[in-house]
Amino acid sequence: MNHRVLVVDDDPTVSDVVRRYLEQDGCRVRLAADGPSALAAVDAERPDLVVLDLMLGGLGGLEVCRRLRRTQPGLPVVMLTALGEESDRVLGLEVGADDYVTKPFSPRELVLRVRSVLRRATQAAPPAPQVLIDGDLVADTGRRTAELAGRPLPLTVREFDLLEFLMRHPVRVFSRTELLDRVWGWQFGDQSTVTVHVRRLREKIERDPSVPMRLVTVWGVGYRYEPVAHA
Repeated sequence: MNHRVLVVDDDPTVSDVVRRYLEQDGCRVRLAADGPSALAAVDAERPDLVVLDLMLGGLGGLEVCRRLRRTQPGLPVVMLTALGEESDRVLGLEVGADDYVTKPFSPRELVLRVRSVLRRATQAAPPAPQVLIDGDLVADTGRRTAELAGRPLPLTVREFDLLEFLMRHPVRVFSRTELLDRVWGWQFGDQSTVTVHVRRLREKIERDPSVPMRLVTVWGVGYRYEPVAHA
């Protein structure tokens, strides 16, 4: 594996446990105990993924994630949140986290989540078409980049995964459960993850996110991608 992972947590016990499990899985791990140190570490050597505690003292995890999204939009982030705090999980996803694990957590579960996000971020490009085009929206699956009207879109790993999957399956309706399975690889999980990512993706690809033309809600069922050529 040999991926570089930055673990940001102000609890040294948690950091040490996470470090040991990730290193056993083949990762090279750096630790940061606060937000400023985390941002400095990313600037000094960009990691392949950040494990970020939401409840940091001082500069909190949400603000760290916001700043990372501004400077490193494609950097995968797995956020650690408090057990049962759905509002915190939703906030973490809203500011751009790719995945989350709730505390107290199983270190093995965290390793699996990290492995899943890294696999998505670094996987080999699928067979043709390498470039998906829908009007002025272009997604390059090889480079994992997207543009709208010639402007690069700052998509997170999961946002790109969701866009690519839906563009490859236009018009078909998918439930949130199906999207969790097909895009996230989860057999079970919090469906608000899908809702938040759909909302964030609409803000980036729709002219008016409140009246989406591409990423359409099918009430009581789920979502479908409507190519502009069909509009």
